Amino acid sequence: MGPGPTGTRPPLPSRFRLLLLLASGVLGAGWAASGYLRGAPGAAPPPPRPLGDLRPATTPGRDGTRTQALVAPRTQAGLAPCPARSPHLKGADRLAFPPSLTWDDVRRDNPGVRPGGRHRPPECRASQSVAVLVPHRARERHLLYLLATLHPFLQRQQLDYGLYVVHQAGSGKFNRARLLNAGYLQALRERPWDCFVFHDVDLVPENDHNVYSCGPQPRHLVVGRNSTGYRLRYQGYFGGVTALTRDQFARVNGFSNNYWGWGGEDDDLRIRVELQKMQITRPSPDVARYTMIFHTRDKGNEENAGRMKLLNQVGRVWKTDGLNSCSYQLLALDHAPLFTNVTVAFPPGS
Repeated sequence: MGPGPTGTRPPLPSRFRLLLLLASGVLGAGWAASGYLRGAPGAAPPPPRPLGDLRPATTPGRDGTRTQALVAPRTQAGLAPCPARSPHLKGADRLAFPPSLTWDDVRRDNPGVRPGGRHRPPECRASQSVAVLVPHRARERHLLYLLATLHPFLQRQQLDYGLYVVHQAGSGKFNRARLLNAGYLQALRERPWDCFVFHDVDLVPENDHNVYSCGPQPRHLVVGRNSTGYRLRYQGYFGGVTALTRDQFARVNGFSNNYWGWGGEDDDLRIRVELQKMQITRPSPDVARYTMIFHTRDKGNEENAGRMKLLNQVGRVWKTDGLNSCSYQLLALDHAPLFTNVTVAFPPGS
């Protein structure tokens, strides 16, 4: 209908005016609520981001500001299940760690990775969803090299995965185990992941036939590394890179929270697994191979002199020391282009 004789449009029917009024009210309330949550009086300002690649995906708002947004995952409804063996695997890879590598290089090489370090195979439906948790502090270069290898590695395996970097703030004693407990709990708030891979930042996989998935029993994925002549470090070793289902990890009550500094927490987890009558499985030694990036011992991660005493207590304390007693302060949760950054602090004396 064109303009009336006076140049103005005729009034809208009353039903449409009512619908527009209701829609405006809903949108206004939504904007007001979101603004209140972001800038509530007395709320602490967001902490500085500690990692180099924390540039979350953003969307422009109506007022010109930019807010963080997660891209909605592609639906996989109607896709056939992925084959048991991915056709994209290429086997052993000769790893290189060029000093010139940048975060931009890794982003360009992985255009299909969504914010938060998420990826799903576009051609089939993965049998498991896998969260890879990497404990971190002051190892940005190692993290860059790991992610440069790990993203294409996991994509060739046709996994539905997400990468979480769990960063410990401050300069106190490092606690790898508690970081991984915190990462597990935070990851489950975003999605009910089927499988969790707990991954040291300085171990880079060499062969994509070493599939990052979970099985009926807990899996230990590091049989050998270059620093040990590709032999198992010792009988019963269960550190470096391990994979447990959501239920397996909950069944053992996660890691102990009490291992400050280097050593002991992986043996503690092995004992917990054994107490639950589960058996550790490993891939064949010719594929479960890793390159360890050389580094000196970090300040704040000195050897834990009390680890043997803690290991002798596992049978008595595992039910009360673990996921159900993990306390931490969440300082930041950022969905960066290549990973989800979870930055936490631990209460003094905890």
